[in-house]
Amino acid sequence: MSRVELKMPKMGESISEATILNWLKNVGDTVEEDETILEVATDKVDSEVPSPCNGTIIELLYQSNDIVQVGQVIAIIDGDADQSSVSNKAKEKTQVSSEKNILAKSDVLTQTQRETFSKTDFKTQNTGDNDGFLSPLVISIAQKENLTIEEVQSIAGTGDGGRIRKSDIMLYLKNRKYPLPSRPQPVAPKSSYNPPPISYVEGKDRIVEMDRMRTMIADHMVYSKHTSPHVTSYVEVDVTNLVNWRNKVKHEFLEKHGEKLTFTPIFVEAVAKAIQEYPMINVSVDGKKIVVHKDINVGMATALPSGNLIVPVVRNADEKNLLGLAKNVNHLANNARNNALKPDEIGGSTFTISNVGTFGSLMGTPIINQPEVAILALGIIKKRPEVITTDKGDEIAIRSMMYLSLSFDHRVVDGFLGGSFLRKIGDELEAFDINREI
Repeated sequence: MSRVELKMPKMGESISEATILNWLKNVGDTVEEDETILEVATDKVDSEVPSPCNGTIIELLYQSNDIVQVGQVIAIIDGDADQSSVSNKAKEKTQVSSEKNILAKSDVLTQTQRETFSKTDFKTQNTGDNDGFLSPLVISIAQKENLTIEEVQSIAGTGDGGRIRKSDIMLYLKNRKYPLPSRPQPVAPKSSYNPPPISYVEGKDRIVEMDRMRTMIADHMVYSKHTSPHVTSYVEVDVTNLVNWRNKVKHEFLEKHGEKLTFTPIFVEAVAKAIQEYPMINVSVDGKKIVVHKDINVGMATALPSGNLIVPVVRNADEKNLLGLAKNVNHLANNARNNALKPDEIGGSTFTISNVGTFGSLMGTPIINQPEVAILALGIIKKRPEVITTDKGDEIAIRSMMYLSLSFDHRVVDGFLGGSFLRKIGDELEAFDINREI
């Protein structure tokens, strides 16, 4: 028998673990090389994991919702076994293994649940249909939704031995009368502050469950605000030359290079030049140490079709010309719109831009994309009368104006560095060469 180990693949430079979303194959099933076996998720993107060979699955080492480190073996495939002979043996082996895992997890969870539930008066008790075993996922959901033990015990479990599964508790929450009179208000850890109750009108208001990506975005934003003392600076920029040049050459650029010319690659180019002059913006904080990144990888905050945000990355932006940046930006934007971004296209950014002007915003105060120390927001470009100085003196002219705002981490970026860097970006955009070749 040729045993082939299927390992959790590397999903990107900064990703060390992934969550198993769903097994598409079971023990005893035959698979072909490159056929998808399971779906996994990281904090950035969902991916499919293919089979490395033809064969039969003889063991699954993890279950759905398990978090697995990159490089860990997650399944065993028999690459050349007789299909009929392997199936029964594999199922028996997996059944024994599963029972052992359940017993082992029960021992661990007994202590974990005792410690966790002692804080929330949440204790598991044996009932007629439920053997009292609750998975970490069910516990997490129950605590997040402030379910009482009586509510959890009332849920009919559809798992083995009547155990409560995620689908059971989510179905209960969907049909639950909300709020319940007995539902306790959550209290922030180590604080006496009680959050105000949420007013809910049944039959009029509705409750929308956050999806997995929105939950991770929320956690990431709260973490960033807790981690970095945010300061935001603003400058106003005259981008008339840039706008006129782009309007003049965009059709020729498309015909010559087969790529659309948006403002984004021009903004990325200006940011990369400014970082080269102020490299201490391109850093991360590791305790009391500052990690200065050599590569200039510019992330672009991008809206997905679902409404969630993701940050695809233009790698080594300082090494690309405008055509190279345009190709890279268009490729990433198209993949984002089609939910086709790859793991290595969304990790490893060292600085991020967010074009809030796309939504008509005049300016913004963006939240830093950790572990970076600064983020740039680009406001809408608007034409308005401005006083300008010419050879004839001061005159009023119609100019294309926009606001740039830089949020930075005041632990390592002070006002001088943040302001100088922001002004440098503005200078690059204002000094754009109207006669630039494409």
